[in-house]
Amino acid sequence: MESESTHVAFAGIRRVAAGPLRDVLQVLKQRFDQDPAELVLVFETETGCQVDFDLRGSLEEVLERHAGAPARGPGRPKLGVTSREVSLLPRHWSWLEEHPNGISGVLRRLVEHAIKSESGPERARRMRSALSRFLSAMAGDRPHYEEACRALFAGDTERFEALVQRWPKDIREHAIERARAAAQLDTAA
Repeated sequence: MESESTHVAFAGIRRVAAGPLRDVLQVLKQRFDQDPAELVLVFETETGCQVDFDLRGSLEEVLERHAGAPARGPGRPKLGVTSREVSLLPRHWSWLEEHPNGISGVLRRLVEHAIKSESGPERARRMRSALSRFLSAMAGDRPHYEEACRALFAGDTERFEALVQRWPKDIREHAIERARAAAQLDTAA
């Protein structure tokens, strides 16, 4: 079974929510009901990608729309599954067709297995790339941003932490937490 994705939400420089999507959506919905014009940026922690949510309707509707149970039938839109084209050789298609639960199911399991069996350094690289996307959006105009990114990708966590010390507290804490997690993966190899 896939692990639940985590998200972090910022209103300006303040972290207003972090954790599993369901928990973050509850906070976002409450804030939206209080001030629909408030700008809140939400990031998927694993990828660093910014995501948007439709917060209109009741909390139950919002949760069903974005964190609901899997849809039935082709496409699985509630899971965010979109159809894309994959080019494989005939022997690859033959091998996939031999497995139960359909080609898409086999491919999803293979990708999940590959993700779980990644080496520590490879996972650390992906984590740093995700943090870099977050930093670009939240700290791209901060002092020492470029130097901090260089230190991050060099694996120099101590220098990275020193360079971000004057950044707003919540952005700094999130960045340091993720940088340290990546550094731990490097040493786990």
